[in-house]
This record gives sequence, structure tokens and C-alpha cells, in this order.
Amino acid sequence: MDQETTGVVLLTGAAGGLGRAIGRAVVATGRRVVLVDRNAGPLAEFAAELGNMAHTVCLDISDHAAVDRILDDLPETFRPIDVLINNAGHDIGGRTRFDQGSPDDWTDIIRTNLIGTMRVTRAILPGMVARNSGHVVNISSINAVRIVPDMAAYSTSKAGVRMFTETVRGELAETAIRVTEILPGLTRTGIIVTRYRGDRAKEQAYFDQFKMALEPADVARVIVFALDQPPHVQIAEIMVLPANRY
Repeated sequence: MDQETTGVVLLTGAAGGLGRAIGRAVVATGRRVVLVDRNAGPLAEFAAELGNMAHTVCLDISDHAAVDRILDDLPETFRPIDVLINNAGHDIGGRTRFDQGSPDDWTDIIRTNLIGTMRVTRAILPGMVARNSGHVVNISSINAVRIVPDMAAYSTSKAGVRMFTETVRGELAETAIRVTEILPGLTRTGIIVTRYRGDRAKEQAYFDQFKMALEPADVARVIVFALDQPPHVQIAEIMVLPANRY
């Protein structure tokens, strides 16, 4: 195994469906994982599944002060952070025409999806730069590159993540640090039910209209593929879409 394969991954949004798939996938490669999520109960439950390969940090990435302290209490066995996977995000209140939606919902989507991603990266990246080693993976979305009506805030946040990823990659071009953007299409995660604030009927209707979707494990495999490339190979971006088998 190379150095990165036995390293430590910090994963945000770790207790959700996609986060759990990513966590399982990276642990299966021999990496240890710092699980970061704001939902304490599901976070502890997932950490128990992964055992001593996991350490938990319960925080909301929109809490700037907490994010700035994210490394302070990590045990030595979970240092340094070799891979950062920025997965946390939501669309609560989304799929609503912009002028009819809540300004507070729109603000919170941007604060979490974009500013939270930037803030976590700012907390972790200096250590990577000092070691001239590391890999940042940002989970963007197909919405970052296409127009989807009624998703202005979410799409804007993901387009911001895309530009942030590309800019940081450019800034780090003379280092050995790799920066990857993953752009999944529709994936069967909890983001839809949380968008509708727990309304399962709306969630089912949403998936039914498209007939096809990725599973979280599909996206996780792609992430591991990017991580496992030789150190001189940088996967800049991967777009992952479901195929219509119906």
C-alpha cells in the first residue's frame, strides 16, 4: 500500500446516505476516517459500525468557530489529515421558485454548501501545504453545470463549489496536493426527503418522475478511484450520471 492508502480521511456530512457509503468505501481501502456531521445520534451509530477505524467530530460546518477548531482535539492516530472529502450539503426548502422561496432557506443552503466547504478546506489545507502532500475532494453536482428551474440557491452553491475547486487546484499547481471535483447526477440519498422537511410522499414522487438514479455506493466507488491513482495522476473532475435501464 502507498502512503495515502494507509492515511486518514476527514469526511463531512458523514452520517447521511452518501456520507456512509463514502465512509465504508474509504475504510475498506485501509484508510482511517474522521467522521464529521451535525447529527449526533446517526453519527455515533455509523462510527460504531466502523469501529476503531473511525473517530467522530459532531459539528455543523456552518458554525465557523467550531470548524476553525476542527483539528484541535483529534487523537494522534487520526493525524495528519491526508484526504479531505467535502460532502456535507443540503437543499432544505429547495425545488421552489426563487421569488416564492424563503430567503432564510436560500441563505442557509449557500452558507452550508459553499461557505462551509470553503471554511473546512481552509482549516485543513495549511497542514497539507506544509507537508506538500494531500488530496481534497469536493462533492459538487450536475447542477453546477446545467440550469435546473426552481433550484437557484442549490445550483448556485454547487457552481460556487466548482469554481472554488478549480481555483484552489490552480493555486496549488506547484505543489503535490491533488484537488478533485465529483459531479453526481440524481442519487438516492436523504437530501430529497430533507428538502421536503420529512415528507416521504414528496420524496417518492420526486424519484418516480425520473425513473433512474445512482446509488450512494456508485459515487463512493468513483471517489476511491480518484484517491487510488498514482501520486503523479490528478483526477480533476468526474461527472457521474445514472443510465436509463427502463
